[in-house]
Parts: sequence; structure tokens; C-alpha cells
Amino acid sequence: MVRIQITSLMVIILVLAGVSGTRAQEAGSAILRVIEAGQPIDDARLSGQRKLDDAYHPWRPAETLDAWKNQAQRIRERILVSIGLWPMWPRQPLNAVIHGRIDRGDYTVEKVFFSSLPGHYVTGSLYRPRNATVRRPGILCPHGHWDKGRFHDAGEPVVAGQIETGAESNEAAARFPLQARMVHLARMGCVVFHYDMVGYADSTAIDHRSGFADAQAGLWLQNWMGLQTWNSIRALDFLQSLPDVDSARIGVTGGSGGGTQTFMLCAVDPRPAAAFPAVMVSTAMQGGCVCENSDYLRIGVNNIAFAALFAPKPLAMSGADDWTIEIETKGLPELRNVYSLFGRKDFVDAHTWPEHRHNYNQRARRFMYSWFRRHLEMGADVSTDEREFEPLAPAELSVFDDAHPLPVDAQDVTTLRAYLTKVFQRQFASLLPEADTGPNSIARYRKTVGTAARVMLGGPAPVAADLEIVRQPETSLGTARSLRGTVKRKLTGEFVPWITLVPKEFNGTVVAWFDGRGKQHLLDGESLSHAATQLLDAGFAVVSADVFLTGEFLNDARSKEARQIDERFAGYTFGYNHPLLAHRVRDILAVVSAATAQEGTERIHLAGTNGAGPWVLLARSLLGDRVERTAVDLDGFSFRSQALNDPDYLPGALRYGDIGGLAALAVPGDMTLFGSEGIPDAALLPLTELSKSAGGRLQMNSGNATAKDIANSLLR
Repeated sequence: MVRIQITSLMVIILVLAGVSGTRAQEAGSAILRVIEAGQPIDDARLSGQRKLDDAYHPWRPAETLDAWKNQAQRIRERILVSIGLWPMWPRQPLNAVIHGRIDRGDYTVEKVFFSSLPGHYVTGSLYRPRNATVRRPGILCPHGHWDKGRFHDAGEPVVAGQIETGAESNEAAARFPLQARMVHLARMGCVVFHYDMVGYADSTAIDHRSGFADAQAGLWLQNWMGLQTWNSIRALDFLQSLPDVDSARIGVTGGSGGGTQTFMLCAVDPRPAAAFPAVMVSTAMQGGCVCENSDYLRIGVNNIAFAALFAPKPLAMSGADDWTIEIETKGLPELRNVYSLFGRKDFVDAHTWPEHRHNYNQRARRFMYSWFRRHLEMGADVSTDEREFEPLAPAELSVFDDAHPLPVDAQDVTTLRAYLTKVFQRQFASLLPEADTGPNSIARYRKTVGTAARVMLGGPAPVAADLEIVRQPETSLGTARSLRGTVKRKLTGEFVPWITLVPKEFNGTVVAWFDGRGKQHLLDGESLSHAATQLLDAGFAVVSADVFLTGEFLNDARSKEARQIDERFAGYTFGYNHPLLAHRVRDILAVVSAATAQEGTERIHLAGTNGAGPWVLLARSLLGDRVERTAVDLDGFSFRSQALNDPDYLPGALRYGDIGGLAALAVPGDMTLFGSEGIPDAALLPLTELSKSAGGRLQMNSGNATAKDIANSLLR
């Protein structure tokens, strides 16, 4: 396995996955070659990866209501898996503290902190209308990346300019635009909770941009996005717990990074009734902070798709002279298409003020006030016109003081991550038969871990109609017919060179054998290998392929730069692009689907060798009953101590039980695993436990396998 040390901001990793220079030359052997020498490979993955700041992130919504509901479910599952909330974290008592009431005549401001997780505290300001006699609408206000967050003070020098351009109408709002929003919502009769992002204002125990960027955080799917979304969920719990809040009339609004928090909360929590994410929903840049990105989050989707999950509830957005400037023409039409499926086209809207830079100024706020007034049923006589107010200084807004210090159990990022790891371990353990002995235990396991696996590995397997299968003229190789060609996914442009060897007396069994060297493993010099011949003599057809960055891919110069990892945060890469391991699994799934569709195929066996064992075993977990037997050499593989630049790095693998946890989705299949020596017992426990419970056939061998061992295990 070749690894290259990370040395620059954008790190190019040449992933040869164990293919030596000699083997790379062998990959060009004319005997098995599919792509003409010197010709580029028609694979979209060699043309560059998606990046968060791409000028355009396309997404197409489904065209019927039933199709949209299915699509929405998949997108929501992607979000929850990506941010580590699948399954959802356990709720603990909030133990909320509300103190320091400040009376401003027609509204009050109080200080709040509560525990969203043991030792992790959400802090904020609670604005209430004065003398409310009935339950009021509740508004959650996450702030964005404004300087000092909830304590933001734009400074005296900007005031005149803001008023002159029409961005603001009074001095207090021009200098304190975040407070202006809270104050006027309270004056409109709403109970407003303005809470801190992690690392801002009073939330200082954990830094905003460090602590979750290493490989172990990725392997456990622990990230800023998950923590902040959980804080928002618990903030909603807090708001709904207040006796003066009408829990059926909850609105959420934030700008910039707070806009991201707004649509993320509304995508995964059904309780909000109306939403207004300002200057964030866009088909352009998707959110530049680590807190707005996580592994797998936007593969195949964008922020428009996330916002669409709120349909058919009322959603409005603002744009400015930034990445949201085209929201009315790129994004809003797609959202209206989704809302039209529910007959609620008028329940989604957006307006851009191109004369203003990135902001949540009075013009955008007035749009929001009108939207909430209508959809939270405040009454037509409620004014949307702001007026002067007396701002609060940071010392007055600060939650902690001598009488209410930061609790002594406050956790830093290290202790919080250790706590979350234990939570995840308990959640996973509860899925295993020893803990869950009910009749639906395996179904529950497949629902939880299977959903995660589909997100992580890019599944499920495609159907033949999703593939473009090209066959070259038939030739001979030894006594077998040689059928060479390509398999290409129509939607994504992923391309796989493959070969099928068919014996004279074909018995309907196809062995799909994948190897770290690519399809070249079928040869021993210029002749068929003994193992391939053994299978052919038994009447089995043999299929092999060059999955991504193996075999013929190594003859394309672009393969040397096909995988880049952003050193700042791997989520900037894996949030928009599949990990290499997932690409290889997807290629195996495509080849198996194509082989299944071949005339005469009755059953499929799988084999994996020379580094491809884990790829094949993971693909097997997504293939259900399409596969009859599987034989792979794991060569001691586990996800336990991977680095970010490991070719087989798979974010989330430890969250869902390591190699054994994911492979357990294949039970009760017939599996023979070689090379188990060196794999921690815990990494294989889920597979052995579920196989025993389901009555599957699982044979484990500590030693590594020869090609003959693999063939014999399939021929038995």
C-alpha cells in the first residue's frame, strides 16, 4: 500500500493500492486490454472532483410526489449519517438555567444556559414580549459567523454608510443588526432564543474550527456539523418547554452560517412550522466553514436539496451580492417544483438585494418579519417596521457571571469526543443479537447499519437499466471465449473496463473476481492463471475488472492526480466526493449488476484478493441475495488505525462496527474469509455474532489465501 506524506494545502495522493511499478507496466498487457493504448479513459472521475466553492452545484428534484418522498428520505438519511446523528444521540435532561432578567419596557431579555450533552453547554439570550397573556410563537435564531457572534458590534464607523444605502434605518440596528432582529421579533409578540455557535460568545469550551479534523474523528463521524445540529435540536427542546411558547408555531431563522444551521435543523426535525435561512441557500458556494461541512454530506446533492426537505411548510430565503445572488433563478425554481408537488407553490419564496454585500440587514429582515407574521399567524396588525432600541453590551448579554459560573463539568473537545465514542459504541452494541433478541433484530440491524452503508459506500447496486454496457468483438483466451468491454453508469459517468471468460460448457455460475492489480491477475505471464483455468474447467465463467485506479487506469496520466484531499479538513473533499474505497465498491457493484444481466447467468460468486478483499466484502454487504458464495482474503485488514491518506480510508467505518459491522449486512450469506490474523476480535465480532444468530455459513481462516485457496472455496 503506497502512502504519500501530506505536505501542502491541497494534497495530491497517488493511490496505487499496492500496484508496483512492474505491475503498472503489466496493466498495459494487450492480452486483456480494453482501452486502446494511448487513449484516455472516459471516466468522469478523472476530470476533477467537486469542491465546496465550485461556481455551480447542480441538483435535480424528483418529478412526482411519490418519487420526491423517496428521494427526500434518502437525502435526510444522508444528512443524519453524515453528521453522526444516525441513530440520534440520547436526550439527557436540559437542566436549563434562566437568569438575569433585563426589562426594556415592551420586551425583556434573559440569560440562558443548558446542557445539550453531559458537560456541553448551549448558551444564549432569551427575548420575550412583555405582559404576554397567551402562548406566543417561538423563534429560534442561530447566529452566523459574524464577529463575536451573539455579541456582534459592527462598530460606529459603519453606521452612516448602512443608513445611507438603505440597508438600515436606525443607528442601533446598523451597529447591532443581530440584536435588532431579536428585539423586533419580541416586539411582534414572539419568544426568541438567540443561541451561540460552538466557539462563539459564551460557548468557549470547544474551539469553532479545531478538534474534529483528524482521521479518528472522521472514522467515528464526529464533526462540528453534528454537534451544532444537535445543539439546535436541544435548543428547540428548550424553546418548546417554555410555558409561554406555542409549540405548534415555531419559526427558525439565521443568516450565513446561521442560515446553514436553520435549513439543517429544519431538514432533520419535523417540529418547526416556518423557516427563513438568510444568505446561504444557493447552487454556488455551499458553506465555507468546517462547521458547515462533513463527510458524505453533499455527494450528489446541494443546499437546495436540503432546503427542499422542509416542503410543504413555509420557506423563504434572502440573497445578496455573494454566492446567493442567483437564488431567484438558480435554486428557487427547483424548490417551487418540489412545493408544487404538494400544491403549495406559494409556500416558498426568495428575494435578492444585489446592491448589498453578504448581510442580514433590515431589508431582508422585513421580508422575514412579513413571512413569519403570515405563516405563524401573528395577525395582520402586527408591524414589520423596526424602530430604535437600546442595545445590550457584551457584559450584559454574557451568560456566565460570579453567581452563575461555567459549570465545573464543562468538557473540552477531547473529553466530549470520548463521551460520544462511548455513546456510539453502546448504540451499535444494542443492535447485536446478544443485546437485541427480538424477532426483528436482524431487520433492525439492517435498517440502521444498512442505511449508513448505502451512504458511505455509495450504494445500492445499480440495475441494468442504469448501466451502459459496451461489448467488444469476441476473442479467445486459452479454451475460453473472451468477452471484453466496459460498464458505465449513465448518471455519473463512472467507467469500468472488464472482461468475462466463458468456458465451452458454461453451467450458469459466474465468479466475479476482483484483485488489487486489476483484471491482470487472471494471467500468469501470457497464459491464464491456474486458478482461472480451474474455475473454467468446472464450467464457471470468470469476470474481472479494473476498478478505479487499478489496471488500465494506471496508463492514464490523470490517474496520478485523481484523488486530492484538502489538508484543511477532509470533509471539504469527502463531503462532495466518494472516498476511493467507495468508488471501488461502486465499480464492483456495477460489474456484478452487469454480469447478472448477462444471458445465461444463474448465480454469482464473489472473490477478492491482493488488497481487494475488503472492497469485495463491503460490496457483498450491499448485494443481498444476488450473491451465492463469497471468498476473500482480508490480509489482516481493519479500519482501526487508518490515516486520512490511506487509500482504504472510509469515514464512519468505526461508527458502524469496523469491517465486521459492515460485512454483517451480508448474513446469512455463505462466506469464506482468509487473512483474519491481526484483525482485532472486536472488528469481526458483529459478523460472527449475526452470522451465528441468522444461521449463516461463515468460515474464518487466519492465514492468507492463495488464488488456488480462493478457487477451491468457491468450487466446494
